[in-house]
Amino acid sequence: MARYTDAVCKMCRREGEKLFLKGAKCSSGKCPIDSRNFPPGQHGKSRRSRPSDYGSQLREKQKCKRIYGLLEKQFRTYFEKAHHEKGVTGEVLLQKLESRFDNVIYRMGFAASRAAARQLITHKHFTINGKVVNIPSYLLGKGDTINVREASKKMEVIHLGLKKAKQKSVYSWLDVDKANLAGTFLDNPSREEIPVNVNENLIVELYSK
Repeated sequence: MARYTDAVCKMCRREGEKLFLKGAKCSSGKCPIDSRNFPPGQHGKSRRSRPSDYGSQLREKQKCKRIYGLLEKQFRTYFEKAHHEKGVTGEVLLQKLESRFDNVIYRMGFAASRAAARQLITHKHFTINGKVVNIPSYLLGKGDTINVREASKKMEVIHLGLKKAKQKSVYSWLDVDKANLAGTFLDNPSREEIPVNVNENLIVELYSK
């Protein structure tokens, strides 16, 4: 399976903002974007020019992909599905990305980052509606319940994630029972509830050309 293997902090520097891809490091003084807030590469400091319309659309698409940890083919597939469903395409796209299993685990606080969530999922530490699911891209539906497996409840990485999650916002579309290490996906969030700094309309414009 294809995956990104370079330093993920380069992605944040390329987009000019924190994408929170490294968990605790992003909130610490060690985050590279705090000291090197310019694109990576030999000519990074001289690259900040006003982008064209196409350049702005491309940057929004790249930023959204990187936030959710997807490659181009995966992201394009989500867009095509959103485009053929009822509703505003950009909002439906973000709702699908938010309902991914790895993203929900991250939002619930069981992992410090989406990458960490993917690793925990593939190692079969969670169940959905009582069944083990090890597919990070699995899309949750209204009322689906997530539980940490009994054998995994003492894992330090999960409890560290929950400790960090105390500093995060509470998401209205998720119900988290931290005492029992469980949660419920209540419904798809509205666009106003999704805390992602992305202009999804520019993504729609890019793919609609």
